Amino acid sequence: MEQNCVYQDIDGKDQESIHIFIEEKGQILAYLRAFKKTDGMVQMGRVLTRQHGQGLGGRLLQDGIHIIKEQMHPSKIYIEAQTSAIGFYEREGFLVSSEEFMEDGIPHVEMMLHF
Repeated sequence: MEQNCVYQDIDGKDQESIHIFIEEKGQILAYLRAFKKTDGMVQMGRVLTRQHGQGLGGRLLQDGIHIIKEQMHPSKIYIEAQTSAIGFYEREGFLVSSEEFMEDGIPHVEMMLHF
């Protein structure tokens, strides 16, 4: 609901994904998931936080990249980022790799992080 998507995102990937989150006092404050997209490439998605402006997103992204590298051994991580969040992902080394496209009425771009 954070991105105003009014339907459930049922893609069958949750079962095969690594789920990474920050929890405090039984509440999940930030979350992302990652799954193997192709040989050597992992897709990261659903990066979200419940509290903005407290550094949780950056911490989650850094921890997520570390865990993905350690457990999945990819040569690159792929994301579909909202264009408004490009700078957020660029700070961790992601590079824009596509033209802008619309997803659920929100402008996005593909981004890659190579190892």
